[in-house]
Amino acid sequence: MSLTPAAIGRVDVADYVAAVIIVYSIVIIVHVLMSMIFSLGARVPYAGWSNAVLEFLRDVSEPYLAIFRRFIPMVGPFDLSPIAALLVLNLLGGIVVSLIRG
Repeated sequence: MSLTPAAIGRVDVADYVAAVIIVYSIVIIVHVLMSMIFSLGARVPYAGWSNAVLEFLRDVSEPYLAIFRRFIPMVGPFDLSPIAALLVLNLLGGIVVSLIRG
């Protein structure tokens, strides 16, 4: 009996792309929340894990957020670019997933 791998269909690829978009949205949200919490001084002193997590989130999300920070100015102390970035990511991601599914 030979085992052949199952063929990957368009729906599988679309589901994968949708999952990547959801995970990236969560990474952006966690980055924003942790940045806000750490800016209020809630960082544990001498905790390397918190710095490592925040650096990872910053390295992953900043290249995408920087695109929107060029065009959307801060409103007082509030940075509205993550909101616009999430809206565009989910809107374009939904369109791409729909196009892949056919």
